[in-house]
Amino acid sequence: MPARIYKPAKTATQSGTARTRQWVLDFTADAAREVDPLMGWTSSDDTQAQVRLRFDTKEAALDYAKEKGITATVVEPQGRKVNVRPGGYGENFATNRRTTWTH
Repeated sequence: MPARIYKPAKTATQSGTARTRQWVLDFTADAAREVDPLMGWTSSDDTQAQVRLRFDTKEAALDYAKEKGITATVVEPQGRKVNVRPGGYGENFATNRRTTWTH
């Protein structure tokens, strides 16, 4: 049963980094999803695809996968470039401003 270990990225609707510090182990689906002919809902017989385990470190997730015999693929997170401008937000309200405030 293959799985994927990754560190989730922050969503576009949040400005903080909540829920992005832990590593996640997701099982990949063994079977494709099917559309129920009566209701039109998407369903699957594979219950492992619903399981999402969270770990504090990547090593803990790898140890768990090794202990349970799970073949896991690790996806390393991409680094985020720091966006700090000189003066910062306080520059908008500086009293010693040399240029006119155009807003």
